[in-house]
Amino acid sequence: MYELAIVGGGPAGAAAAIYAARKRLKTIFLTSEWGGQSTVSTDVQNWIGTPSLTGIELAANLRKHVEAYAGEWLTIQSPVLATGLVATDDHVEITTSAQGRSASGGNNIQAKVVLITSGANRRKLEVPGAAQYDQKGLTYCASCDGPLFADKDVAVIGGGNAAFETVLQLLAYCKTVTLFNRGETFRADEISVAAALAHPNMRVIKNSEILAVEGAQFVTGVRWKDTKTNVESLLPVEGIFVEIGLIPNTDWTGTVLDKNEIGQIKVDPRTHRTSHSRVWAAGDCTDGLYHQNNIAAGDAVKALEDIYMSLRRA
Repeated sequence: MYELAIVGGGPAGAAAAIYAARKRLKTIFLTSEWGGQSTVSTDVQNWIGTPSLTGIELAANLRKHVEAYAGEWLTIQSPVLATGLVATDDHVEITTSAQGRSASGGNNIQAKVVLITSGANRRKLEVPGAAQYDQKGLTYCASCDGPLFADKDVAVIGGGNAAFETVLQLLAYCKTVTLFNRGETFRADEISVAAALAHPNMRVIKNSEILAVEGAQFVTGVRWKDTKTNVESLLPVEGIFVEIGLIPNTDWTGTVLDKNEIGQIKVDPRTHRTSHSRVWAAGDCTDGLYHQNNIAAGDAVKALEDIYMSLRRA
């Protein structure tokens, strides 16, 4: 039996694996892919310590760093997919399935505790042109790609806190920011909404339905419809930022853990322990207020420190 199982190969999982190996915890690291959501980004400018790199380079660096610790204390199984979780009073069991021809693993893993860092996927905009212009002006990560659109007209799609956080970031350097909201009211907190609406370069279009993303080589505009009048319009923009929600990769955990209404695992923000005493979670799969690469890595290290103390006190 392992002391620790880590599920997920993004910044959170990688950070935890490195710390676990250095602390000589007998650890198994399970991931279906490396790098997390940023693998689609062409230019990540906010990964601390590296001014600029692609998402693919970030994933490769994470993998290289983790694999440098493989050996007596760290076992890596990749690509494997976690498909089930059982947690008892004295251990946890993770069911996995192998993926791809080069896969290793595909069995039941037992460990004293588990750290879940399985991340999330951004809900995709499903209209004509959205897939065609993904990473060609349409993006799902303002913190990764926002500065590329300095002094340009951009649009943000969404009405929650993530959308308004994106708006406030973009207003620092974009020429104009137009937010499209499906309804009459916003889901974001009033303070964020007020801060955004007070900016002279901010515009809001309520009761809007996005119909299509238009472009040539790159995005040139977004076509939308006023749901009250049914009038269709085209807004010329060079960038479109989609913030319509995250889908946490937590279905595989079943009903073992407490989750919020969208499936994010509830954690204690001080320790990142979940509702079960042998399960911790960090990163985009949790109900944390903010989700970014650096935050995920930091939260995972915080969880690992608590895991280490819990195991050594046992």
